[in-house]
Amino acid sequence: MKYVPIPIAMLEVGSPLPIDIWSDTGQLLLKKGQPVVSEQHRAKLHAFNACSTPGDALAWQRAYERMVHEMLREGVDVQTIARAPMPQRIREADYVVGTPLSGGWPDVQDVLRGIVYQGGLAISPLSRLDGIARAVLKLVAADPDDALFRLFQMLSDNSLGYCATHGLLCGTISLLTADKLGLDASVRRSLLDAALTMNIGMARDQDSLSRQKTPPTKWQRQLIVDHPVISATTLRNLGLEDEDTLDLVRWHHHPQHPDALPRNSMARRILATADAFVAKMAARKSRGPLPPIAAAKSIFAGTEGEAATVGAAMATVAGFYPPGTYVMLASGDTAVVAQRGIRANAPWVIPVLDKNAMPVLQYTCRDTNDPAWALVAPLSFQTVRVAVNADKAQRARSRLPKPALKSA
Repeated sequence: MKYVPIPIAMLEVGSPLPIDIWSDTGQLLLKKGQPVVSEQHRAKLHAFNACSTPGDALAWQRAYERMVHEMLREGVDVQTIARAPMPQRIREADYVVGTPLSGGWPDVQDVLRGIVYQGGLAISPLSRLDGIARAVLKLVAADPDDALFRLFQMLSDNSLGYCATHGLLCGTISLLTADKLGLDASVRRSLLDAALTMNIGMARDQDSLSRQKTPPTKWQRQLIVDHPVISATTLRNLGLEDEDTLDLVRWHHHPQHPDALPRNSMARRILATADAFVAKMAARKSRGPLPPIAAAKSIFAGTEGEAATVGAAMATVAGFYPPGTYVMLASGDTAVVAQRGIRANAPWVIPVLDKNAMPVLQYTCRDTNDPAWALVAPLSFQTVRVAVNADKAQRARSRLPKPALKSA
C-alpha cells in the first residue's frame, strides 16, 4: 500500500489520534485513539516517516479544513488558527468520496430526483449528493449561461420532476449570487448542498402540488410549513453532520429566525430569495408563472439592508430575462434568451419562431440592444409551441463574448 506522510508538527501532545499511524514501510506505530506522549515521541515519529493510509489522510484533511472554516466564521484570529493542531475527531462524512457523474444537467437531475424521492430510505445518499454537488460546481463554472439556459428550460417540463429541477436551479442561482457577493468557497458549497436537499422532506408531494389543479389542502399547507424541519431531520438521520448546511435547510423559509446560526445570515437570505424567485417563475396547474422580469424585480423592490443587497445581486446574475426563458421581439419573432448581456434588461436572444409562428431552423444570436431586435415583452413557457434544441443554442452562442455583468 502507498502511504501518505502526516503533518507530525501539527499533532498535539497528549491528545488521542483519530487514525492509525504507520511508518512508510507499513509498520504500525500508533493505533487509533492513542496519543503522542512527548516531544521525544514526536521525534521518533519523524524518524520513522510517520504516515497514514490515503483514505485516512483525505478524511483528516477534510476535518481540518472544516475546523479552520468554523474558526474563521467565529472570528478567531489568523495567528491562532495557524497554531491549531490537527483535529481529534473525523466525521463519518469526511470519508465520503463523491460518486462521479460524467453526464450533463439531465443526468444530474435524474440522480438527484431519485435521492430526494427516496428521502430517509435513500441508500448511501451522501456520496451521491457529493457527486451531484461536484458536478454542479463544474458545470456552472464551465458555462453559467448554459447552466441557467438548460435549467430554466427543464423548469417548464413537469414530467422531469419539479422538486429536483427547483433544487438545481436554486443551487445554481445561489452559487452565482454568493460569488458576486464575495462569499468564500465553503459558504458556497454549504449553500449548494442545502439547495439540493432543502425539500427532501416533501419531494414527491412538491411534484404532486406542481401538477395539482386545485389549491393546496389543509394537510398540504401544513406540510409546506413543516417541511424545513422534516428535511433537516431527514438529512441528519442520513448522516449529514455539517451544521451550516443543516441550518440553511432548517431555516430557508425563515432566514432571520432567532434560533438560526448568526454566521449564516447572508447565506440563508440568498437561499430563501432563490427559493422564492424560482417558485414564482414555475408554472402550476392552478396558476401561471410570474414573468421573469416581475419575479426578478419582486426580490429586491421595496427591500432594504441585507435583503436589498441579496436581491439586487441575484437580479443581476440571473438577469431580468434569464437564459432559457422566452421573449417577444420588435420584429414579431419569438425568441429564447441565450445569454445574459452587460445589462440585466438587454440579453442576447435566439429567434425560434418567426412573426408568422413558423419555426426558425437556423439558430442565430441577436443583440436586443439593436433596435431591429429590441425586446418587447416576456412570454410564458406555455405560450411557446416549439421545441428548443439546447445543444444548437449553445453552439450558436459559443461565438459570443462572455458577459461582463453589471448591476441592475
